[in-house]
This record gives sequence, structure tokens and C-alpha cells, in this order.
Amino acid sequence: MRLAGRTAIVTGAGRGVGRSIALTYAREGAQLALVARSVAELEETARQVQALGAPALVVPADISEREQVDRMAAQVIDRYSTVDILVNNAAISGPVGALQDVDPDRWVQVLQVNLFGTYYCCRAVLPAMVKQDWGRIISLTSEVDMATWYSMSAYSTSKAAIIRLTEGLARELAHTNIRVNALGPGGIPSRMAKEIRDEAAAAGVDDLYEGCRSVAAGERDATDQATALALFLACDDSGNMSGKLLSAMLDDVSYLRKHVTEIMGSDAYQLRRVLLP
Repeated sequence: MRLAGRTAIVTGAGRGVGRSIALTYAREGAQLALVARSVAELEETARQVQALGAPALVVPADISEREQVDRMAAQVIDRYSTVDILVNNAAISGPVGALQDVDPDRWVQVLQVNLFGTYYCCRAVLPAMVKQDWGRIISLTSEVDMATWYSMSAYSTSKAAIIRLTEGLARELAHTNIRVNALGPGGIPSRMAKEIRDEAAAAGVDDLYEGCRSVAAGERDATDQATALALFLACDDSGNMSGKLLSAMLDDVSYLRKHVTEIMGSDAYQLRRVLLP
């Protein structure tokens, strides 16, 4: 029960890796606030959380709307008195294709949901975390090699920006007991994977289509690894780790647990310039 007594907000909790993280947190003793736009999917997650004996608050909200996020945070604090853990998981994939060809409104919408939504959620919960001098913020981003997403410029831009936001916020909060990290979940069989697969097929982006086809078909599934990392970052196992980018495809929890201090003392696990030969 590594999260006993903790309150966790999980956005995008209605399905996929968001639901998996919520259920894992419930098994570890957390009380949950489940956030997404789809009420029906949230209610199904809530039923599964409650079946594990954990409290679950369903909060329908569009994270791209700051007023809705602020109301969501106030509702959670009214119910549970505080917020200990925030998992920024909600995201959209956006258009696939050459930058000059895709719909600019859809391009901007990706930034509004993925980046601004993450910012709004962090902003809304930080006062409670600062007041209690304890908190964990975990923002899902993309895998380390974002060059794979070259035909998804809005998505890759938003996810790279989330990593920079994570690093900067961790530096701001270095004098506190609030830890901020990013997590690349790897291939997750999901509605998003199917949407990207179909758009890639229509746009003729063969390598992206093939990658998302295999994920959507369940041939590649990193859900368990991503969920294990989300638990590691939420509990005391991760020690003082902050401002880092972890990958479900590359990082093993048992290794990380043993080397937390070493990792924090290096510039590894960050988005930084890579010098190629």
C-alpha cells in the first residue's frame, strides 16, 4: 500500500493507460479523482476502482479549458481536502501529414489540449501541494526518439514542450518536496493508436502507419511497464528524482530504484542536445 492516504488526480482516466494507472494507484491505497470528457468511460473506471475498495470521484472536464480545470481541482480538494499526485495523461494525437498541408485549427488544438492542458492542471494543483510541501506531478509525453513522429508536428511539438515544462518546473520547485517528472509510455493499444494508424494510412506515411498498426493490434504493448513507472514516480521509491524523463521502453523500475541518487546527480534522463558522430 505504497500510496495509502494519498489523493491522486488522473486525467484521461476513462480508458487505456490512464485507467491502468488509476487502478494500480487504487490497489496501492490511493483515493482517486478521475478526469476526462467522457462520463460513461469515467464511470466504468470508477466502478473498477471502487471494486478494489478505493474511493473514486468522477470529474468530467475538458482540460484545454482553464475554467473547467480550476473547477475540477476545487471539486477534488473539497472532496478529499488536498491533492498529492497529479498524472497528466489526457491528450489528443492531432493531424498527420506535412505541416503545410494539415488543418491549422487541428494543429493548434493539439497544443491547447496536450500542452496548455498540462499547464492548467499543474497550475491548479500546485497551491495545495506547496501548502503541504509534498506532491508528485507525472506528465505523460512521448518516447525518447520523437523523430518517429516527424509527420505529426503538432503532437511531437506538444510532447517535447511538456518535457521542457517538466524540467523547468522541477527546477522551480527544487527547494520543496514536490517532484515533477515526465514519462514516455511507449506503445499503448488504444483508440489513439487506431486514429493515428488510420490518418497515417490516408496520408501515405508508411512507417508511422506500420508502427501504429502493430500497436493498435496489440503486437506491442507497454502498458504494464508504463504503469509500473507511474507508480514508481508517485511513491517514495523514487526518492528525490525530479526533472527527469523516463521511458517505458528503456527503463526498468528495479534499476531506477537502486540508482535514484546517481541519476539525480547526472544530466541523464533529460531532453538535451545529442552530438552525433
